[in-house]
Amino acid sequence: MHTSGPGDRELPVDPDLAPEDHPRPVAGGPSRRRPRRASPSVLLAIALGGALGASARYGVARLIHAAPDGFPWATFWTNLTGSFALGLILVAILEWFPPTRYLRPFVATGFLGAYTTCWAFAVETDLLVKNGHAAVAVAYSVASLGGGILAVWAGIWTARAVRLLERGSRR
Repeated sequence: MHTSGPGDRELPVDPDLAPEDHPRPVAGGPSRRRPRRASPSVLLAIALGGALGASARYGVARLIHAAPDGFPWATFWTNLTGSFALGLILVAILEWFPPTRYLRPFVATGFLGAYTTCWAFAVETDLLVKNGHAAVAVAYSVASLGGGILAVWAGIWTARAVRLLERGSRR
């Protein structure tokens, strides 16, 4: 279904949606869409991924210990490894595998959404500042945000490099 008018630019449709879920969005066009509801099977995929991701995050927190007013290493490493995995896995899902309605919600939204944690990052940063450790809070924030961006980029780069090596070895 095409909803753009003359001169409008079409926006991509989320590959996890079925074509009949809603009309194609149009940049600058009026929104005539009804609210979209997720199917129960997609919600189940997200919930299962979330249960596994939260368990994995708990496991990392049990393995990595930090001093109460020190650098929050468990959350830091969880978020960095989750960022790397997000870049790596999303490239693999979107570029290597046939489209599926469940894999990306299960892995990206469910597992990695629960594995990584913005709330713990925010609370730990706030507590560090409130307890007089502003320098540690700033270092934690800068390292987490900068490291997260670099980790996603490294995951994307790694996935594409592996794909190139794989293609080269077939020749």
